[in-house]
Amino acid sequence: MLKKDLRNRQLQKLNDLSSLLFQQKVFYIEQLLYHSKEWIHSSTIAITVSKHPEINTWNIIKRGWEEGKTIVTPKCYPKSRELKFFELTHFGQLEKTYYDLYEPSPTETKMIPLQHIDLMIVPGIAFTKTGYRLGFGGGYYDRLLTKFKGTTFSLAFKEHIVEELPIESFDLPVGQLLTDGGRIDCGC
Repeated sequence: MLKKDLRNRQLQKLNDLSSLLFQQKVFYIEQLLYHSKEWIHSSTIAITVSKHPEINTWNIIKRGWEEGKTIVTPKCYPKSRELKFFELTHFGQLEKTYYDLYEPSPTETKMIPLQHIDLMIVPGIAFTKTGYRLGFGGGYYDRLLTKFKGTTFSLAFKEHIVEELPIESFDLPVGQLLTDGGRIDCGC
């Protein structure tokens, strides 16, 4: 199956979830995250600002602030096809960019070097149990993960998990999946 077709199929599966079920699944995954030793021992956490039907990360960002963690969010640079992370201290520092994504405004936030990030929560639309993921296109995280030495998690509903994905030579798996079915150690 082509990546584009798989993305569309996964998005439809997520859109078909009732609002109540969606919220319950998110709550369960949040609890797994907050009680993980990786979250507890991380000072600086990288996470995207979600857009429906992605798993809601707004509450995770707020929880990080409540716990005194440094929360960094990515900004895409399409010309160089790279991500840079900026410290987010309040939602007013976000700006709406292409595809209606919220990203940090570089003029209102401070860039944080990759080596200062302890835990990176990597987004995706489909995942294998071995940690390979299908992103939203562009390969931004695949390029970034080649340089990142910290811990990687992805948050996933059971509906995100697939038997196989088209894996290319540059694809890198995440270390853990936190799902509404429990935690999956991907062996990375």
